[in-house]
Amino acid sequence: MGKEAFFRSAEMSLVQLFIATEVGREVMASLGELGSLQFRDLNADVNSFQRTYVKEIRRLDNIERQLRFFSSQIEKAGIKVKAVSGYADVTAAPNSSEIDELSNRTEQLEERVTQLIESNERLLKKQVELFELRHVLVEAGAFFDRAHNVPEELRASLDNDNAPLLNTDAEQGDTSNGTTFSVMNIGFVAGVISREKMGTFERILWRSLRGNLFLNSTEIAESIMDPKSGEALEKNVFVVFAHGAGILNKIRKIAESLDADLYSVDEDTAVRRDQVRDVNNGISDVEEVLNTTQSTLKSELQAIAEQLASWMVVIKKEKAIYASLNMFNYDQSRKSLIAEGWCATDDLPVIKATLSEVTENAGLEVPSILNELSTTKTPPTYYKTNKFTESFQNIIDAYGISQYREVNPGLPAIVTFPFMFAVMFGDLGHGAILFLAALMMVLYEKRLMKADRDEIFDMAFTGRYIMLLMGAFSIYTGLIYNDIFSKSMTIFRPGWEWPYMWNEGDLIMANSTGTYPFGVDPTWHGADNALIFNNSYKMKLSIVLGFVHMLYSLFFSLVNYRFYKSKIDVFGNFVPGFLFLVSIFGYLSFIIVYKWAVDWYAIDMPPPGLLNTLIGMFLSPGNVEDLLFPGQPTLQVALVLLAVFCVPWLLLLKPLYLRWENNRKAKSGYENLPQQETTRLSFDEAEATTTVVAMEEMHEEHEFEFGDVMIHQVIHTIEFCLNCVSHTASYLRLWALSLAHAQLSTVLWSMTLERAFKMEGALGVIMAFILFAAWFALTLAVLVVMEGTSAMLHSLRLHWVEAMSKHFVGDGIPFTPFSFKAVLEDPEA
Repeated sequence: MGKEAFFRSAEMSLVQLFIATEVGREVMASLGELGSLQFRDLNADVNSFQRTYVKEIRRLDNIERQLRFFSSQIEKAGIKVKAVSGYADVTAAPNSSEIDELSNRTEQLEERVTQLIESNERLLKKQVELFELRHVLVEAGAFFDRAHNVPEELRASLDNDNAPLLNTDAEQGDTSNGTTFSVMNIGFVAGVISREKMGTFERILWRSLRGNLFLNSTEIAESIMDPKSGEALEKNVFVVFAHGAGILNKIRKIAESLDADLYSVDEDTAVRRDQVRDVNNGISDVEEVLNTTQSTLKSELQAIAEQLASWMVVIKKEKAIYASLNMFNYDQSRKSLIAEGWCATDDLPVIKATLSEVTENAGLEVPSILNELSTTKTPPTYYKTNKFTESFQNIIDAYGISQYREVNPGLPAIVTFPFMFAVMFGDLGHGAILFLAALMMVLYEKRLMKADRDEIFDMAFTGRYIMLLMGAFSIYTGLIYNDIFSKSMTIFRPGWEWPYMWNEGDLIMANSTGTYPFGVDPTWHGADNALIFNNSYKMKLSIVLGFVHMLYSLFFSLVNYRFYKSKIDVFGNFVPGFLFLVSIFGYLSFIIVYKWAVDWYAIDMPPPGLLNTLIGMFLSPGNVEDLLFPGQPTLQVALVLLAVFCVPWLLLLKPLYLRWENNRKAKSGYENLPQQETTRLSFDEAEATTTVVAMEEMHEEHEFEFGDVMIHQVIHTIEFCLNCVSHTASYLRLWALSLAHAQLSTVLWSMTLERAFKMEGALGVIMAFILFAAWFALTLAVLVVMEGTSAMLHSLRLHWVEAMSKHFVGDGIPFTPFSFKAVLEDPEA
């Protein structure tokens, strides 16, 4: 890849391929492994079901359905699927005969597994029925054993169908004369029903039969497994007594509507005992056959699980091949496939070599041909990344894809993103925790890549190199702030000295003895005015860093303008924008640094207030009460006039020049200057949102409209000038979050470990252990995770909005080559 493949997107070429139909599949398999060619759909107007290879895709869809069926059954059986590590053993796509063999094998396996599953379900259902029947025989039989005979007078009273069944004597089973229920013209319905539906069943029977029934129910102690869902259900045995065939049929229908299972039970004790014996024998037989069936099914699924992952990889690759082949045109006269696509210009030799190799291996005399086409279409944007730069590039691509050959904001973000984070997160201890966590993920990345990762951990693992740099930069800023878990470190000799003697209640002041060599002097920690000092220092520092970051990003627009050879954008956009930014906010940054560099107390002068200086610069530029340096009033007047002059310069120069150029071209014989120069070569956020340029046509010509260009430039001018103010203020978040992080760390220390250290004796030791655990847990959860996430999001905003708006358009086309790696990593593929 070229030297600008990351600083600037790779140079792309539109190519045309002529491939013999006999090797079309093999060529696509090789190109899929290469992953360097993005194909264009030449059949966009053809229905998906009318394309050439729809039959093959349907066949592969059926195989994929079978594999998903196997996967669901394997998961249900609790069998672990053997993973394919990095797809290493299936890099080469199989040939057609292997696909045919796989299709036949999956067909046979599906039939076999389906039969075993159906047999298993039938046996489970039979087993459940026998279990339920045994409970019905045992529980209902206990009731029948108590009900021997009914007195004659009671039996006579029960001859009437309207006689109530819930008679006290019948309910209590007064059977002294040996009368049976059949003799009394009483029938019954016995069965098993879900326990949660038992109450509903009783209410429906009572209301439907108006109390002309007797219901007896008993809970089944153990749960009964549902053969379909596999859920354990709680059930009850019930016996309902009533007289009259119509009423009994009604009871059966009500029970069946509530998914109850009905069983036939005989009143005779001897017959029931024979039934129970037969049921027990049946349960033993069913369990024996069921164990054999389940063992066979598990063996089949285990054998499938060994190869399922490899089969899925093969089918995904095969589907991707035919899906791409459906994008090609078929030349019937030449019996060849015609394809078009984008690739990096540097990859052309590799692609040609791959095509030649496939043709030679196939033994064809007609080679595959690759032609490079001249085109006006906008190429896709492609950056060559590695495992380190990929995560930073993903941050930029999440906001927008750079235009073709535009400067890539992902390159400076490798340094500026973690640095901006560290300015807000500056603590040596917290940075070290973040750095060590990321370092472990980097050292064990190969092992973690193979492991199953949840969604949150996968996000952290993907950005492990970002976290590594964020932790390293936070250690550096922590040293600058002299802050480690809210405490200071005295590495060098302090530059301040406290008096040795003082009385309680005295206001003591430190005397300056020199300058601390690196970072903030530890003497400031614990001083009464430490917060005031840190506030002033970090607030001014954030403004300086913000100006440098914006100015640095603005220069990328100059690089873009020069690359596209647009001089009018250089002199009409960059130069006035640069002068406007420098004349106001560059001057503000200068006086901040100048004020730091002067020892005001040594020259016996009060340090001037910068806020009043900046306000007075616009209200009365030539009138300065507290001078910072000689000639300040004159310089401020000149800078204000320059800033005011830059506004009409930025507003008018480019539109007027383009109109003059258009008129000159028209007089020379051209009817209209292509508006491409006014649109394609603009790299401003305002123009990016309002310019109408066809994505597929980079040099598509439009009639020049001065009004449209003027409106675009007005929007750009207003946004640029206002954004210079708002974006500079936005960088104050560097100060605010840094201060909040430091104060929160101080509060956490004082509420936990500091209290433990004030205790004495054994209690102090015990509380030190307890409060250390609380302090460490809260440090990780709140200060590292939550505060770290907040600082990262703010740093992301500073790059997306404040920095990238100075040069980034973000309406490019992403390069999505045909790649097996991308297909296999896509969960929806």
